[in-house]
Amino acid sequence: MTPPTNRRRIDRDATPAATGRTTRREVLASAAAMAAGSLLPSAGPFAATGVYDRALVVDALCFSRDWGDADLDALRQARYAGIVESLPNADLQTAIDALVGWRERVAARPDRLLLALSATDIERAAESGRTAVLMNFQNATMLEGKLNNIDALHALGMRSFQLTYNFRNRLGDGCLERTDAGLSDFGLEVVERMNRLGVMIDLSHCGRQTTLDGIAFSEQPVAITHTMCDALRPGHPRAKTDAQMRACADKGGVIGMIALGYFIGPDPGGETTIEDYADHVEHAVSVVGHEHVGLASDFPPQGISPWATRENWYEPRVEAFKPNYELRWPPWIPEVDTPDRFRNLVAVLERRGWTESNLERLLGANWLRLFRATLG
Repeated sequence: MTPPTNRRRIDRDATPAATGRTTRREVLASAAAMAAGSLLPSAGPFAATGVYDRALVVDALCFSRDWGDADLDALRQARYAGIVESLPNADLQTAIDALVGWRERVAARPDRLLLALSATDIERAAESGRTAVLMNFQNATMLEGKLNNIDALHALGMRSFQLTYNFRNRLGDGCLERTDAGLSDFGLEVVERMNRLGVMIDLSHCGRQTTLDGIAFSEQPVAITHTMCDALRPGHPRAKTDAQMRACADKGGVIGMIALGYFIGPDPGGETTIEDYADHVEHAVSVVGHEHVGLASDFPPQGISPWATRENWYEPRVEAFKPNYELRWPPWIPEVDTPDRFRNLVAVLERRGWTESNLERLLGANWLRLFRATLG
């Protein structure tokens, strides 16, 4: 595709005021009202919610270092019908090896896993008590600047990738890049090819203009699989503004709220709780409606604390990320750092008055709708 020279640039400064924002005062008041003991210990389920056990559950970014028995057991405990996996993307051969490796893993454990090549596979997994794995890359580096590599990777099972990660690639700028230039001409060609093949566009780590361009130039709905609300973490490079979320929803897309504590905490010195996580979910819903918000952990199914240390988690990221990422140790929320993370969240949201139908949308129905629209 040869991009026209008169493409309209989306206004990066369009940031309409937020509506329905939950304030910290309201959260504290709610916590005081429950102080008599309605909350159970943070590491365990808050309630045996029947809604959760009936719902189709999707975690829009869940990955592991080795996918051993502990990971598979945690998938089953979490009742995940589907996950979006993050695969190595250094170059084309690395990506091919990762896709082939997952085919072998699924073939070895057909009782637990299946490949998510279409939305129907998520439904099949839910019906059979398995987890469907949707192959995603968190960058486009594995394309090596060649459009036809999208076709090759799609043939091996790739069904989604992020246009950019934190820094600039050949498609556009990432969220930590000094500039905010948006998509390149090659980036627009990639978007068109992804639409044609049925590869879902993910804009989670993209820069602000790249995010808006990805939404505007896609013919299909897009995903922001794992992010948080700029209104509650203003200025954080990984947060999405109300304007970006509205643009995504207007295109029929879904925004996944990330469960990492250091991303969603109220301030660098404060303690992050599951109530803060619920605040981000509810703010996103207040902006785009119940039909366009989902969930994502961005860590292994059993959590971070079982394996992470300051040396193997925090210190490498300090070297890789800019200070405005505001890294913290520990990075997790105790009530969410367990396979019961979304069950615990449902209990919080039930106390806040959520209906069963809206909880089902949040847990997985919205992702399933998006997968139908983008993957077939």
